[in-house]
Amino acid sequence: MIRMDVAQPPWRRIAAALEQRIADGTYASGSRLPGTVPLSVEFGVAPSTVAKAVQDLKRRGLVTASPGWGTFVV
Repeated sequence: MIRMDVAQPPWRRIAAALEQRIADGTYASGSRLPGTVPLSVEFGVAPSTVAKAVQDLKRRGLVTASPGWGTFVV
């Protein structure tokens, strides 16, 4: 489990962590993000919280979802 700043809602902290991973190349352009369940286990939150974080990344154009295939870094 990753420790993060508790001043922000969990979904924002997760979105920030995933954005950092995209920026530092951990998740390269075109790569698939881990699924909601593995990320929820990693961050110690409900899958719906991870889904909200990923939705925020989609809204900001950092990732795109392909139904049946997963979520990919833009």
